[in-house]
Parts: sequence; C-alpha cells; structure tokens
Amino acid sequence: MRLTSILIASAISAARTLGQTAASEGPTDEKAKKTYEHALEETKSPRNLVFALDDFKKADKQDGGHCKACQKLMVKYGVELGEWKTAEQGATEMVDGAKEPRDVALAHYQFAILLNTEGKQRHKDELFARAHDEAAKALAAVPNFPDAIYVDGVALAGAGNDEEAKKRFQQFSDARPATDPQRQRAIRYLARPELVRAKMVPPFTVTTVDGKKLSMDDLQGKVVLLDFWATWCAPCREALPHMQQVAKKFKDEPLVILSVSLDSDEQAWKEFIEKHEMTWLHYLDGGFTGPISRMFGVNAIPHTFTIDTDGVLQEEHIGDASIEGKLKKLIARAHEAQQTQAAPSN
Repeated sequence: MRLTSILIASAISAARTLGQTAASEGPTDEKAKKTYEHALEETKSPRNLVFALDDFKKADKQDGGHCKACQKLMVKYGVELGEWKTAEQGATEMVDGAKEPRDVALAHYQFAILLNTEGKQRHKDELFARAHDEAAKALAAVPNFPDAIYVDGVALAGAGNDEEAKKRFQQFSDARPATDPQRQRAIRYLARPELVRAKMVPPFTVTTVDGKKLSMDDLQGKVVLLDFWATWCAPCREALPHMQQVAKKFKDEPLVILSVSLDSDEQAWKEFIEKHEMTWLHYLDGGFTGPISRMFGVNAIPHTFTIDTDGVLQEEHIGDASIEGKLKKLIARAHEAQQTQAAPSN
C-alpha cells in the first residue's frame, strides 16, 4: 500500500459496508445480471479490480441506472483505486435513488465521506465545501445523526474553517460514549483541528493478548510502531530478531510496539509469543481480511507503519526494513514535546 493511500482508509471502510449488499439490490436486467456476476468474480483478484470497476459501471448502465449494488461497488472500488469520477457517479445515483429519510441521510453521508477523502487526496478546497453541503443534507433528512456531524466537522476543518469544525466535533463528542474510538478522535480534533489535514491513521480499538483494550488515540504523546506479521510467515520469522532488538533498544523510551498477527490459530500464536519472549503488545487480527489489516490495506507481510506522537503516519515498509533512524528522530521529538509541556509557564 502506498503511503498516501492510508488517507482513504476510513472511506474504504465505509465503502466496504456499502459493498455488503442484499440480493434485492442487484440488477434486474438479464444482461446487467451477467455483467454484474462477472464483475464480482473479477474482484477476487486484486489485479482485476480496474476491470471489475468498469463492469460494475457497465452493469449499472445496462440496468438503467437502478442497480443499487452496482452503485455501492462503484463507490467502494472507485475509492480504493482513486477513480473519483466513477465513485462520484455511484454516489450521485445513490442519492438520486434514495426515497425514505433514513436512506436519503445515509446516501448524502456516504457522499460526504467520499468528497472529504477526495479533497484530502487531491488537495482541493471545493471538494470539502461540497462535502459540507452533503453532510448538511444528511442532517436535514435525519437531524439526530452523529456520524454526519463528525463528517461535517472533517469537511469544515479540511477547508480551514477550524472554529466551525470545533463546534461539530464538540457536538459529536457530546453525543457519543467515552469508549467510542471515533469520539476519542473527535476530541483530538477539537483540540487541534489542523490534524484533520494531516495523514492521520484511522482510529481503532483492539484487545491485546493480555486482555487489555487499547485504542490508537490512547497512545497520544507516544511514537507507535505497528508491525503486521504471522507465525506461518517465513520472512516474519527471519525479521523477528530485528524486532526484538528494536524492542530492547527502545524499551525505556516513549515508544509503543503493537504487533498485529494474521494468524488464525490463537493457541499457536500465544505459544509462539511466549516461546520467543516477544515482550511488547500483541493483537490477533485473524488474517488479511481482519479489521485492522483491511483498515491499513495490508496485503503482504512483514509490514510496518511508523506513527508519530500526534497519530500522523510517517513511514511504511514492506519487509524487514531499517527503522531505527526514523524511530530515534520521532522519539527525540517526543522528548522535546514532553519537556515543553513540563516547563512552567510565565
């Protein structure tokens, strides 16, 4: 996954939800049905996603623009592939086809997510303005829609309207429980809305091997090294001594290592961790289709992400890479920030 593609992780997650379609949302035209089924087969191979996207678009056209499943998948794969025109077409047709208030609100909300993501990727303020309009329409249809309030905050901050964005993030945080990872992120944006414009990693919460809950935003102020691996992965096992050296070298520093395992055998995973004295944090994601692996677009391991104290993605590496230099710099900045915070004010 390219470094910049982490920017679209949240939208991909939303698009995947869209991809979970009911059979009744598929095309009714016979030609469209064949094209749609062929496109679904093409999605099984990452190499064929471009062709699948074209075929979902074709099936929707063959169905007279009424294929909801096609439109959802046009958004999903349009976002993943950066084919914004096709993604916007799917989102527009979803808005046009929505009738009930809930469906109208959801369609505008998804469109707002898409436009926020496109705006961040393409650095165009007018896309954030459009996202703000779509969020407003979602809230007009269903006023009690916290997620649309959050997305509106992102749109406003993306356009540099930080004061109005803060109001939205405050509204959202007031409406959500303290355990909601998205609420933690909203509070972070409330304090520093400029972070919306940075390459922030998506918020998530995991339960580590020792049974403790850990969220990305709990780690504010610490450098984070995310390490995706598996016991069955030979290159991962070869890289293990290096990871052990990193853990030992920086064990007293403001660094958190979280190894995300793609293993499916929980017992074998636990035994491997214990046997090899892997003393840092561990989480079992269950495979390439696990929620955290999907969130970070991991399709090869070992795979590491280096994240600074603000939660901003710094580096990404596939394979056993030299990461000590970057970690040293980020840890030095963490110490500087700690000293600044500890210094008495005049």
